[in-house]
Amino acid sequence: MPETLDVPWPPAPLTTARLVLRAPEARDRPAFVDLLASADVHTYLGGPRPRREVERELPEVPEPWPGSFVVEHDGAMIGHILLRRAAPTHRPAAAGRPDLGYLFLPRAWGHGYAAESCAAALAWLDAVCPGEPVVLATQTANTASMRLAARLGFTEVERFHAWDAEQWLGVRAAPVPG
Repeated sequence: MPETLDVPWPPAPLTTARLVLRAPEARDRPAFVDLLASADVHTYLGGPRPRREVERELPEVPEPWPGSFVVEHDGAMIGHILLRRAAPTHRPAAAGRPDLGYLFLPRAWGHGYAAESCAAALAWLDAVCPGEPVVLATQTANTASMRLAARLGFTEVERFHAWDAEQWLGVRAAPVPG
């Protein structure tokens, strides 16, 4: 289990123009299996897990901890956003800070859902953890994720080599109150 945020959970669902962000439910399990077993989704994440393994190991309610949002469009899960504290063993610039991660099903790619839902999740985080900068790590080869990080206001802190690839670590400064 990741280092969770110390926040009241679950919040009321967050809504955007097209999406709902909510806590995971048992009905989301098939979409989580698809996410975790997708070769396309895991191109830059070390590869997919075998579907049978995911089906066997995934709990009835996937990732129910604070900061875990299902992204829903038209009543169906299309993605997952996870805000958690970066582990102490992570890069020094990230350790202990809220860390933004996201996965979307391929059918949801290219519609702006990731930017819309991540912006909503970050706004929620700013309200419940005011003043905290947020980090995001991605492979430099993942150009779509690099573009999204820039759109969300993350700036590069460092590049490093891990998992046989160059990684990018960005930080988003806490918004100035007022």
